[in-house]
Amino acid sequence: MTQSKTDPRVLRTRKLIMDSFIELSGKKEFKDITVKDITSEAKINRATFYYHFEDIYDLLDKILSEVLLINLNAIDFEKSELNEASIIDIFVAITDFQRALSNRCHRGYDETIARIIREQLEIIFYGMLRKQHTTEEDESLKITAVILSWGVYGASVEWRRNCKESSPEAFIKSAIPFLMSGIEHV
Repeated sequence: MTQSKTDPRVLRTRKLIMDSFIELSGKKEFKDITVKDITSEAKINRATFYYHFEDIYDLLDKILSEVLLINLNAIDFEKSELNEASIIDIFVAITDFQRALSNRCHRGYDETIARIIREQLEIIFYGMLRKQHTTEEDESLKITAVILSWGVYGASVEWRRNCKESSPEAFIKSAIPFLMSGIEHV
């Protein structure tokens, strides 16, 4: 009998594996965490781990994506328009996500984190642009979403490196008029 990926027992086990990894990541560097460590912490066998995840990198990818989506879903971006307020909210969510990770995670995740943030932002921005510009060419909206995702991510990295004395809101607000004038011309 095969269990569905939405079966409550399957979901509980998946969450148990993720929680065990998060617990371990507070104690060890990512490069030092093994599948054996995770299975011991979760009190499951290796086959159960591999039923849910391809490897540790797949687990990391899924955890980071889910945590980021939880941060971003608080904004309810699917209902909002791409405007000054939504850009600020998204930027704050991204900086909060990165701040939380830097407290828990060690170096070595940077490329994975960057890719996940950019991918999620691209999806969000593309959805918002499609809703506001239904008559525009799809490819132009996709390119605009890519540019926005890289730009917002890059700004969050810049804020984290050099501008922590100002709030994320204050940091991004100065660029909003320029962003919005470009978006309105899409």
